[in-house]
Amino acid sequence: MYDQPRPNASQTAMTFDQMLERVRYEGAYPTRERAAEAVHHVLAALGRQISGDERIDLAQCLPVEAALTLTAQIPDAEPLTGWGFVKDLAARTGATPATTRWDTGAVLSVVTRLAGPDLLARILRGLPGGYALLFGQAELPRPQPASA
Repeated sequence: MYDQPRPNASQTAMTFDQMLERVRYEGAYPTRERAAEAVHHVLAALGRQISGDERIDLAQCLPVEAALTLTAQIPDAEPLTGWGFVKDLAARTGATPATTRWDTGAVLSVVTRLAGPDLLARILRGLPGGYALLFGQAELPRPQPASA
């Protein structure tokens, strides 16, 4: 049972080097090292926000080095909003919120392609508001529960 592939496995395998080059292109970073720094910071922060099957499935879609960064983090008990995610990451890295938002967009745009639409939808359903924009998706209003 455990060695069966997950239904949301990545359609296109990507090596870590390919991922870094893609992030470097998306973020217009001058060096591969700067892209690697963004990947590690953003995936570590994301690893603190998602848990459960979505975390496992996402890790399986990523190159091994990226998956290890994601899964090395202990998920927070209360996930941050999308803006809280950016502010927290900026504080941890000493960068400005604008730079952190840029880094987040560059990395998560590649993660979006690796995860695919079904897994991405599951991840976004499990997170507070504001994350869809970070993943390059439209932020649709969530249905409000009907009052009794």
